[in-house]
Amino acid sequence: MPEQPERDPAPAVTRSLRILNLLADAEGAPMTLSDIARALGIAKSSTANLVSVLEEGRMIERVPQGYRLGRRTAELGGAFAIQFNQVREFYGICDASPVLRTEVVQITMLEGADTLYLARHEGRRRYQLGTPLGSRLPAALSASGNALLMRLTDEEITELVGPTVPFPQLTEHSIRDLDDLLARIRASRARGYAVDPAGSVRGVVGVAVPLEPWQASDPPFALGAALPQELVADDAQIARIGEALIAAAAELTNPLSRGAGQQRAS
Repeated sequence: MPEQPERDPAPAVTRSLRILNLLADAEGAPMTLSDIARALGIAKSSTANLVSVLEEGRMIERVPQGYRLGRRTAELGGAFAIQFNQVREFYGICDASPVLRTEVVQITMLEGADTLYLARHEGRRRYQLGTPLGSRLPAALSASGNALLMRLTDEEITELVGPTVPFPQLTEHSIRDLDDLLARIRASRARGYAVDPAGSVRGVVGVAVPLEPWQASDPPFALGAALPQELVADDAQIARIGEALIAAAAELTNPLSRGAGQQRAS
């Protein structure tokens, strides 16, 4: 007898989650009720009921062109990030750094083969840089993604991002193949920080370092700065930012873990 498909225990919840994912994938472009119903493969009337509940809960909002994600999703994203000690401490450490206080600095984590942006220190310069919170970039192309990959072996990197080769050509400086990525990761490990020479966002040079998890249950994070390409004078300036990020990462390491390591060393 053929195996019966597993019954969805909560179809309304599943469809609501699909609506949120659809709007997230639309990257800010509103979707009409008809678009959403077509993507879900259900009646427009059923879709209208789901959309109404999500709108009432501020998970989505109606605009003249259709529907887009609501402010509540940003609040939930912030609540997810702030539950980690490193994210809570990150803003004060950036403000206290003579180098980083003026820069756009962000915390990211790995989400599959992508880098997910969780928190952002705006800096004090008059420019808008960096990637919006909740956005994703291929880990193979961004400095923060490379910093996260620095923790992995070459074999683990190949397993994680190999299926996405060739990497997307986001700018004229984007790398495309795995050999180039592995060479870049090895160089990053050797100097202690990763560099993206405007290969993920046009006109933006990224510098990033990995963060050691605060506790075993925390996901690995990376700490990265976004610099305007036209203001990056030379490698010495990039190194200065890299060293400042390394110092900030050391402060964002669990003090108890650091103390235990010193005891073991002695």
